Amino acid sequence: MAAGVITTLTVVIVALGVQNANAELYTALADMEELLETEAVLIGTLNGYIEVQEKRLDTLRRNVDEYAREHEEASRNIQQYLSNPINAYLLIKRLTTDWKRIEELITQDVGNSFVENITNSRSDIKFPSDEDLNGAAVALMRLQDTYKLETAQIARGVLNGVQYSTGLTAGDCFELGRQSYNNGDHYHTVLWMQEAMDRLQDEQNRTSVTKPDILEYLAFSTYMQGNVARALTMTNELLELVPSHPRALGNRVYYQDELEKKASQVRKKRGEDGEDSITPGQAFAIVEEKIKSVEEMTDREKYEMLCRAEATIPLEIQKKLKCKYVDRGSPYLRIGPFKMEEAYLDPRIVIFHDVIYDDEIETIKRLAQPRFKRATVQNMKTGELETANYRISKSAWLQEREHKHVAAVCNRVELMTGLTISTAEELQVVNYGIGGHYEPHFDFARREEKNAFKSLNTGNRIATLLYYMSDVEQGGATVFPGLRLSLWPKKGSAAFWHNLKPNGEGDYKTRHAACPVLTGTKWVANKWLHEKGQEFRRPCTLENQPPDYDVTKY
Repeated sequence: MAAGVITTLTVVIVALGVQNANAELYTALADMEELLETEAVLIGTLNGYIEVQEKRLDTLRRNVDEYAREHEEASRNIQQYLSNPINAYLLIKRLTTDWKRIEELITQDVGNSFVENITNSRSDIKFPSDEDLNGAAVALMRLQDTYKLETAQIARGVLNGVQYSTGLTAGDCFELGRQSYNNGDHYHTVLWMQEAMDRLQDEQNRTSVTKPDILEYLAFSTYMQGNVARALTMTNELLELVPSHPRALGNRVYYQDELEKKASQVRKKRGEDGEDSITPGQAFAIVEEKIKSVEEMTDREKYEMLCRAEATIPLEIQKKLKCKYVDRGSPYLRIGPFKMEEAYLDPRIVIFHDVIYDDEIETIKRLAQPRFKRATVQNMKTGELETANYRISKSAWLQEREHKHVAAVCNRVELMTGLTISTAEELQVVNYGIGGHYEPHFDFARREEKNAFKSLNTGNRIATLLYYMSDVEQGGATVFPGLRLSLWPKKGSAAFWHNLKPNGEGDYKTRHAACPVLTGTKWVANKWLHEKGQEFRRPCTLENQPPDYDVTKY
């Protein structure tokens, strides 16, 4: 999208009063498809306004044409367009920040009637909120950090070496930096404001953002990062451009005082220790950062490394893994047994291949999407469900009686696992949004979580079966940080593991996470199986899982 769009567009959304009506659209890509319809309505209405004010709105016509070109590109393949997180972010940005800049033009003369027309349509079309814009920006930061993406590469529309879009303007980068600043994230503010500055030089007068705008954010965030001298230099540069800038004038005095205090401390230290106590060599010594082994890494570092496919399970474990056909003695499976692949042995984690079919997937997605709500997590103290930033997705629950395909998918769980689904939770269907993820967690309730699953009266979650209902172009793996194991989504397959050991204790090795979706869309369906009713299907023992435990026998 050209920078001229940012110059002329203002917010219709604020005037409409729809700030909270459709919040959290960014948490599921499926919901965002309707935003392209919203964009089409806005384009059409805006074209009508331009016709009335032809001479006065030449600039606006040029910008809406650029909007239309972007929309036409998206309409060729909506799913592919929205699966690119940059496109998804820009779509939300076009419908929030960019539209805010049109207000001054449209509230003059026929502008008021334009706003009125959109207001009358607000019940029929979806508008993203400022929360969506912020959520989409945070998602891009998450992707940048998890997958170690360079700021300049993202700005060029390149994700992990693949060119996906036309890239970002200086104004787009500035907005990402501003959203980071509003979140108190000065690290990403510096990265994106610097990128905005680099792009500003190339775009010259083709953008609404100015060098003083960028310098104001960049200088303060640089100070917050600990580089006072650099912050002072940029503040002086800002004052050369805007000598009366009030905040810059105050900040310059503050930064100078800070530098003088540090210099005084250094002089005092040298006076106490002697002039030569710090040699030039020591002052500029470079401390090499030690490369951590996997064992020395934090859980977070292991998690992100697995998301990038930079680690695998040890070779001594890999060589023991097998693939086999499983029929469990069932006449139904005698002719067409399940294809089962061992992914790990202790705890035993397996992958069943080709166990959910395209027609079933489409039915489940069609039933689930109208009911989508922001996915929740359970508060370990209260037992209540609540939203959390470490889980970005939307979900819905389906019952077997709703459709034969839902019933078939659920009943198939019994055949795969040998466990009863009579006490299982309903089928949870999940679609991940921009950078959608779920940080490391346990599926089972730990001892301190006294209220978990209390209302179900079916005991703890004994096992998890996870259907993959889509392929994911990049990212989106299910990872087990403690095992160095990554499971990559493959449409039609299902992962299965026991959360509890045979003695009923939680298996802490099953701590797992859903990596952020870099590009593509991720659909999954969970079936959580509970303890009640499994007494004769998976007998309890006083010991932990025996070495020769085989999921196919129970």
